[in-house]
Amino acid sequence: MISAPSRSAYDAALTRLAGLAKPIGALGRLEEAAAWICSCQDACPPRPLDRIRAVVLAGDHGVSRRGVSAYPREVTAAMVRAFLAGVAGANVLARQHGVELRVLDLGVDDDLDGVPAEVSAYHIRSSGSIDREDAQTASEVRRAIRMGERIAREEIAAGADLLILGDLGIGNTTPAATLVAATFGVAADQVVGRGTGIDDQALAYKTWLIDAALRRTGNRVADPLDRLAALGSADLAAGVGFLLAAARAGVPVLLDGIVTLAEAGIAEDLQPGVIAWCAAGHRSSEPAQQLGLMPLLDLGLRLGEGSGALAAVPLLRSAVLLLREMALLADLAAPG
Repeated sequence: MISAPSRSAYDAALTRLAGLAKPIGALGRLEEAAAWICSCQDACPPRPLDRIRAVVLAGDHGVSRRGVSAYPREVTAAMVRAFLAGVAGANVLARQHGVELRVLDLGVDDDLDGVPAEVSAYHIRSSGSIDREDAQTASEVRRAIRMGERIAREEIAAGADLLILGDLGIGNTTPAATLVAATFGVAADQVVGRGTGIDDQALAYKTWLIDAALRRTGNRVADPLDRLAALGSADLAAGVGFLLAAARAGVPVLLDGIVTLAEAGIAEDLQPGVIAWCAAGHRSSEPAQQLGLMPLLDLGLRLGEGSGALAAVPLLRSAVLLLREMALLADLAAPG
């Protein structure tokens, strides 16, 4: 069981928010966000979020050969290189908001020649096509979780006061949606989305494939580790480990889209209490994410890469600064 964020700090934040020089509740969901940060830091007022660090976990998926994406799987490796060149969408947002960003290869199906060795230091392998076979073995799942835990510990050791978890991989919304369906006990047609922008025919096929994967695995999905082995991937399992380690260390995480929601659901099953340390940066256009946390942003984003969470950083920082720096109504001079 993961220790919960501080209830006393959360209550102190609510008291302070009620006393600020404004109508009660006038800052809307910024107040909730500020109180959450207070509870995670066990401090009110909260400390500024000056050291935000983001990690994007990359991997290829067997289903990407099956027509579930509008783009070929080779794009994953190309995007890893784009990240390293600083020209991916997430790079732009990270620079804008002063966020340190790393991309790491957990299962990219490419040799990545010329890429710095540290990018692929955690590589395991690309996953199997989940409608026909397990994505990975049980030992690979355990190894990937350990890798994710190690990655999170590295970011925390570097001084992170907030972590962002992102994803990269053609076809990754298919295993993510399948995991969400298995975790929450819902049908394929309730979680399937258009991912990179597939047409109606491909969407119907993607729905069938998710349903086939769920039927193939049956009751095995009751166990979260078996669920990951059957339906996940190395990058998704590493994301689970990342969230587990962050929660154990008491460092809050801003989630991105459906992939990180899938990871958070399994992390919560493995160690209850993880989700209390997570907030949703945005609501993606994927239906499966509608089952999760209330997002800070709702802009119809579907890029992945941690981009929605990165776009929400100014809102979270603003929430913190309002609670820190705004005057208390009681401290204002009474009118003459």
